[in-house]
Formats: sequence, structure tokens, C-alpha cells
Amino acid sequence: MRYTTEDGGRLNNFAVEPKMYTAEPPSKKQQTIYLIAGIGALALVGGLVAIAVSVS
Repeated sequence: MRYTTEDGGRLNNFAVEPKMYTAEPPSKKQQTIYLIAGIGALALVGGLVAIAVSVS
């Protein structure tokens, strides 16, 4: 565990930082999957709103 001793003898603990990495843009296949999932989510929400409006 990483720690330092301050004046007065108190210990100050530091969290272990995770390794950094660079994000990569999504591939064409992933973009297509995201598009299909987004369209499905919009259809689901639209359907739920339509049902709510028709019931009320």
C-alpha cells in the first residue's frame, strides 16, 4: 500500500491508479449494431408512449 507520513505522524493513503489506455473508435460492425439498438429503443419508447396516450 502506498502511503506517506505527514507532520505529526499521521499516515496519508493514496489509491492505486488504474493503467491508462486510449479509446478506439467503434468499427463499422459496432456502429451498425449501435444503430440497430438505437432504432429498437426508439421504437420501444414510441410504442410505450402510444399505449400510454391511448389508455389515458
